[in-house]
Amino acid sequence: MKNNIIVILSGILLLGTLQTCKRTPAGKVFTDTHDSGEAVFVSDESFAPILDQELYIFKNDYPKAKPEIVYKSENDVVKYLLADSARFCFLSRSLNADEVNTLKSHSLPAVVTKFAIDAVVIIVNVASTDTATSVNEIKKMLTGQAKTDRSIVFDNPNSSLVRYLKDFTGGSNLKQKNIYALKSNKEVIDYVSKHPEAIGITSYGWVDDPDADYAGAAKKVKVLAIKDENSKTAPTEYFRPSQTTLYLKQYPLLRYLYIVNCTGRDGLGNGFEHFIKGDKGQRIILRSGLLPIAIPERNILIRSNKL
Repeated sequence: MKNNIIVILSGILLLGTLQTCKRTPAGKVFTDTHDSGEAVFVSDESFAPILDQELYIFKNDYPKAKPEIVYKSENDVVKYLLADSARFCFLSRSLNADEVNTLKSHSLPAVVTKFAIDAVVIIVNVASTDTATSVNEIKKMLTGQAKTDRSIVFDNPNSSLVRYLKDFTGGSNLKQKNIYALKSNKEVIDYVSKHPEAIGITSYGWVDDPDADYAGAAKKVKVLAIKDENSKTAPTEYFRPSQTTLYLKQYPLLRYLYIVNCTGRDGLGNGFEHFIKGDKGQRIILRSGLLPIAIPERNILIRSNKL
């Protein structure tokens, strides 16, 4: 009986070793742990405001941890992932079947989880008389059906925002003569702040809590309320992005943010993921203006003072 148990345990250990070898490149020795060491993560650049906050607090809590986030366009993040140049990424979409199969063929099973809800916002100059728009109006502007020569600007041609807008309009290539791709979300905000007739499309995180280097430009733009004519619950109401309207799914242009973890080991990637999805990480998202997936509890102590 003892010999049988030993054989079974040996088989399990050997299987675990083989699986680890499959996930680990030849000659590669990992030195990072759950809360220490070095690691490089790759992220969609539109998440920079919130992930920079998460990274700062994580490093403060774990001084031995030295993770770095490299920001790229969504297309580049996916290329890095499929080429096994990155194993821990942040995206604004889940993986499709072909991408999942490619990773499996490289023995890199992906674990994909949501960690926040973001809003895509329409911004105009504060001098503009516009205060609201609608889903149908936005689609007409992006597909050339609206008669307007107002400039419409977004971050860059390979961004997650462009992919979102293409899906939003049913596959439009966004090649109208008045639609322009810039280089970053900061450039979008800066452009709209200087051009009263311009319309910008960006992520809520960039305008809700701007950094000092572009806060002046952010003060010169405003976010429009949006009505969804096809809504089953409120087809005539306009909603601005907020944690409440995102939670109730009243604001129509929302998107989920995802962690894609292909590390297959309990290293720094797992540690950072657990931090973001934990109470402190979700509170950071809550304070940023975005909506956390797991809303932190708030305990209130009520005292009764008897006279």
